[in-house]
Amino acid sequence: MAALMRGVMRLFPTERNAFLSTSGDIIVESRRFVRGLRRKPVRVLFPEDDAGKAVKPPPHPQSGPHAAEQTVARRGHPDRSDPVNTRTEPAKQPHVTVSKDHIDGLRYERAFPGDKRLSRLVSVARSRTFREHQGKILLEGKRLICDALEVGARPHTVFFSALDRLRELPLDKLRGAAIVKVKFEDIKIWSDVVAPQGVIAIFARPDPSRLNFSQRGQSVPMSLICDNVRDPGNLGTMLRCAAAAGCRDVLLTKGCVDAWEPKVLRAAMGAHFRLPVHSNLDWEEIGNHFPQPVTVHVADNSHHGHHLRRDAEDDGTHKLSKPGDYGWVSSSATRKKTEHAEYDSDSDSDSDSEDEGLSLPRVETKLYHENWAQSPSALVIGGETHGLSMQAVQLAEKTHGHRLFIPVVPGVDSLNSAMAASIILFEGRRQLVKLQQTTGKKRPAKADRSGSN
Repeated sequence: MAALMRGVMRLFPTERNAFLSTSGDIIVESRRFVRGLRRKPVRVLFPEDDAGKAVKPPPHPQSGPHAAEQTVARRGHPDRSDPVNTRTEPAKQPHVTVSKDHIDGLRYERAFPGDKRLSRLVSVARSRTFREHQGKILLEGKRLICDALEVGARPHTVFFSALDRLRELPLDKLRGAAIVKVKFEDIKIWSDVVAPQGVIAIFARPDPSRLNFSQRGQSVPMSLICDNVRDPGNLGTMLRCAAAAGCRDVLLTKGCVDAWEPKVLRAAMGAHFRLPVHSNLDWEEIGNHFPQPVTVHVADNSHHGHHLRRDAEDDGTHKLSKPGDYGWVSSSATRKKTEHAEYDSDSDSDSDSEDEGLSLPRVETKLYHENWAQSPSALVIGGETHGLSMQAVQLAEKTHGHRLFIPVVPGVDSLNSAMAASIILFEGRRQLVKLQQTTGKKRPAKADRSGSN
């Protein structure tokens, strides 16, 4: 009977009220009885945990006078073992996973999703300010990277999309650089070419004096000076022609486009690593880069001055009185810094007043195939927009150089500056090689005569 009463009291709880038993007038004061759930807590699984492992359920609260204090302490400082509190607190779970792999003993990383290193480095390396201040350049493609590594350029970071692309590079020269494997889609987004090769590298800006150029023995004593060349395609083509003609070095004056711009690098086809390229030079610094005295010649990009000069010499008059009449020299003696400015035709009205007080340098005119490269020489090529600067012509006059002229048919204004550079450079190489061969033949002949005596 007592067991039956206990069962009924559990089914019908009361709020501390009196319950009259059937056995008599005994009043029993009952407690609130709640049926407790004996089921276990739900197991919580997290993605970073291994399969099959579950978070242990929290221990049952202890009974006693300190149970409340322990409960408050757990709420204020949630324990890692509590699955509910672990999910609600700002978790410090690692969402980035970088795995390390090896290829032929070379260690590389696999970029995690959302890795910003490629986009950050590529976007910054394309800035001329960053290249000059931070000393970093960007090279894309197997050929450029291999050419840079061959001469001793120092790699900083290499991004590749497939192991086959990485194996095409000299792996022994990549040690010390950060090598990161990324998706091809990421390289395609940040690539500057139509068909990316799947490899991009960030290099330290090369110092021409520290690179090991293998073609030094095949060069001729001739330098190329680019004066205010602003078109990246033209400058890259000039560098390529200078390397093919065996020039000793290339000097770029202030106002030229940056030699390490991606468009210049693509047009040059590795010429940056075939011969020294010195950038951002003042005219006062040009002479310091010549190992010996040289004769400076300037390329004429206009046929008008040639005919007028010949007519003036025939009749004994001087019809050319100011630089603007030639078409091959800037009308301003002290050019302002206009690295990114375009030619303004409205300024022509003021050129006459500026030219009145200038004395025109007297530079003798010669056809490009005449003998002008009979000693160590330097050729100055001006930009197509502004032509040669006055400092270039003055240097040619000072070194007894010539104004080299390429004749064209009537009706054609002038040649492209890169095309003119290639024609004159290869003609200069021909003359210098012929001079070296003639000099080499004369020396053995003199030695034979001295031996016979």
